[in-house]
Amino acid sequence: MPLTDLPLEDLTGYRPELPAPGDFDDFWERTLTQARGHGGAVKADRVTDRHLLRTVEVDDVRFPGWDGEPVAAWLLRPRDAEGPLPVVVTYLGYSEGRGLPTDRLLFSAAGYAQLVVDSRGQGHETPDRDAGEASQWVKGFMTRGIGSPEHHYYRRLITDCVRAVDAVGELPGLDPDRVVVAGGSQGGGLALAVAGLAPGRVAAALPDVPFLCHFRRGAEISGDGPYGELAEYLRWHSRHRVEPAFATLSYFDGVHFARRATAPALFSVGLMDPICPPSTVYAAFNHYAGEDRQMTVWPFADHGGGYGSNPAVQLAWLHEHGLAP
Repeated sequence: MPLTDLPLEDLTGYRPELPAPGDFDDFWERTLTQARGHGGAVKADRVTDRHLLRTVEVDDVRFPGWDGEPVAAWLLRPRDAEGPLPVVVTYLGYSEGRGLPTDRLLFSAAGYAQLVVDSRGQGHETPDRDAGEASQWVKGFMTRGIGSPEHHYYRRLITDCVRAVDAVGELPGLDPDRVVVAGGSQGGGLALAVAGLAPGRVAAALPDVPFLCHFRRGAEISGDGPYGELAEYLRWHSRHRVEPAFATLSYFDGVHFARRATAPALFSVGLMDPICPPSTVYAAFNHYAGEDRQMTVWPFADHGGGYGSNPAVQLAWLHEHGLAP
């Protein structure tokens, strides 16, 4: 995969002017207030024995998300660990569900608790009951409800992700003052969104090759992946829906969340990434409000970023920031 975006020396200064909607903060305050107003209890059932794990405890969790609907998650912790533990709230890539707890053993092996959050409609255990404006979207999730921010899919998913941080305080053995939000691709974009919407409650953010940043540029230059759904939609509706579509998406753009995020953050980028072009990642990184921000650059990497090398970088960074278990 060749380099198809800006050279690194230009990426480091790439800071496009992308004005947020005038009611961006009001929109999200109203959205989260409504979601929290539905109430609902956090439930956790111990299921370790089903998975034959000897060093990790596993809880099958349900917490209230959008519209009070239950969202599935796995909570993994080192067995017999003395809490309260720092917790890595993990959001998932596009089309991924929470999978099996055996898929996500890294952070518990390093001594952390980890809350792995299902993505509504993408996994099998958190359905998206309110698809909204179904006649206006093409395959996938990018254009689902694109006629208005109130009905867009990512309003519901991002709300679920913020509510996952709310749920941490109701789960035993976790330290709500040491919450790390993390994820790759879509999960990285969701981690950015939560860092921006709950800045005082996130101790650190780990957005890897984040998706959902600078939508217009992604739709214009990505060679693969979900941004192509936008291009396909606009190919058929280019005469009258281009600007309204991007106006809706501006409520969910990681660049605007980054401007509101203050926690220390470790980003990563693959300079040969055809799915999340490096300039879209740097657009969010260069607007990030927190002074303590760092970018791990993988020069010859595609969308996998640092692959197996990246976890060691993340763990070392967390230790340096006082977030060791």
